[in-house]
Amino acid sequence: MSTPWIFDQAHYGALNTAREHMLRSLLPELKQRFDLKTALDLGCGVGHFAHFLHSFGLNVLAIDGRTENVEEAKRRYPDVNFQLGDAQEATLPQLGSFDLVFCFGLLYHLENPFRVIRSIAALATKVALVESVVYPSSVPAMVLMDESNSLDQGLDHVAFYPSESCLIKMFHLADFSNCYSPDNMPEHDGYRLGSNGFRQRTVLVASKRPIDSSGFVSLPRNPTFGPWAMMPLYPARRIVAAYRLFDRLFRDERS
Repeated sequence: MSTPWIFDQAHYGALNTAREHMLRSLLPELKQRFDLKTALDLGCGVGHFAHFLHSFGLNVLAIDGRTENVEEAKRRYPDVNFQLGDAQEATLPQLGSFDLVFCFGLLYHLENPFRVIRSIAALATKVALVESVVYPSSVPAMVLMDESNSLDQGLDHVAFYPSESCLIKMFHLADFSNCYSPDNMPEHDGYRLGSNGFRQRTVLVASKRPIDSSGFVSLPRNPTFGPWAMMPLYPARRIVAAYRLFDRLFRDERS
């Protein structure tokens, strides 16, 4: 009996089901608003979401850095164009232009996430949909992490985990004029605020023009400040959690 593919494990199934449910409410509006016809799936794994985007009528090119992932994706979804490619290569923008760049579960596996965000901005003519694990901090910071050599980890086995505010700032600096979070995150524990006041994962929508819709919460660029004004990561986390608790108690008292 063959070993089950790593991306077919139960926890990936639960995560992808929650992501799909959110995307089914999000994509139709984005497709209509931006007249989306083409998409790049960056870091496609074995092709689950490349196939999902294709089912929405988009012409999809899907890229992954592992040969075994690309071969398996081609076997599963022969109607989608899969290619081998490293998202961190400086030549990535030479792939062309796409109405939508889709990048789920990749950025936090990379040594150079900001370089990739700049490439996403060069590739996306209209909008980008990005999902990532985020480090629990209110400041725009990244933390260097060790990764295993598992097939669901990065190619280099080290990675920078960005905070959510760091991702937002990088998208603004990469010439996306607008950044949003969807009003409804995926229904999964990873996207819910924890006791520390932070999510483990987030979804962001970066666009080249404004999205005037109640389904999207605008996320402005973080203000500029000196590094010595930044609060330490863990004390900041506790302060944010205490603030959220106080705010909730105050609102309950008034209601």
